Amino acid sequence: MQSANPASFSPDEFVWKGLTLTDSAAQQIKTLAANDPHVKGLRLGVKQSGCAGFGYTMDLVKEPVADDLLFTHQGATLYVPLQAMPFIDGTQVDFVREGLNQVFKFNNPKAQHACGCGESFGVE
Repeated sequence: MQSANPASFSPDEFVWKGLTLTDSAAQQIKTLAANDPHVKGLRLGVKQSGCAGFGYTMDLVKEPVADDLLFTHQGATLYVPLQAMPFIDGTQVDFVREGLNQVFKFNNPKAQHACGCGESFGVE
């Protein structure tokens, strides 16, 4: 159910498609979490950033937050703040090698455009 008044938007009113993790992303999350026994997974969020509007954030999670949504695959846990879902719902999180670099990649169907350097994205 979508609210007609944008000022009264609440992410609790939506049914989310969710996020998916590839096998390689799940393995990398487990590898990062294995370095500290208190780490329970990674949190994927968004922040205002860059020339296109938004950027992804990733942080190790030691204590989940009450409004976090959990997505799991092969024993790896990805935490997503409910407030981030309007920007990343339906995203596939991957971990890829690009030349000498290894990075998380976000295949986000909501991203309408990206900046030239690929560090930020915009939604409409």
